[in-house]
Amino acid sequence: MQARIVYASMTGNTEQCMDIVEEALENLGVTVIVEESAFADPFDFEEDDICIVGTYTWGPDGNLPDEIIDFYEELEEAELTGKVFGVFGTGDTFYEDKFCQSVLDFDSQFEKTGAARGSECVKVELDPEENDIAQLEQFAEAIYEAART
Repeated sequence: MQARIVYASMTGNTEQCMDIVEEALENLGVTVIVEESAFADPFDFEEDDICIVGTYTWGPDGNLPDEIIDFYEELEEAELTGKVFGVFGTGDTFYEDKFCQSVLDFDSQFEKTGAARGSECVKVELDPEENDIAQLEQFAEAIYEAART
């Protein structure tokens, strides 16, 4: 089984989350490919069983990070029927109305591809703490189980 994690991280918080998800999947025996969003192609997900995006949310309007916008826009055109997806990300609850908005945006975008949601989204306040680590590990396990069936 193969998973691909595409992520965007400015401060390192989302990258820390990605590392947790990557390790959890590898511990389950999954081959994991990790790509920074600026260098990723959403059509590569067509080669994978599990498709994961990790992103932060930028600014008070809940914007997608600049480096992931092209990936986001092209994702809608990928044909991912039979694949399992999941989205995690970081944000700041100071922007409560738009907390982790980019995570929700990607979740909606994945729905257009025909892929099945393997887990509820995980939203992390700034950097991952103990309870966030547990949530991210559960996220990886749920996606793995969904992809096995």
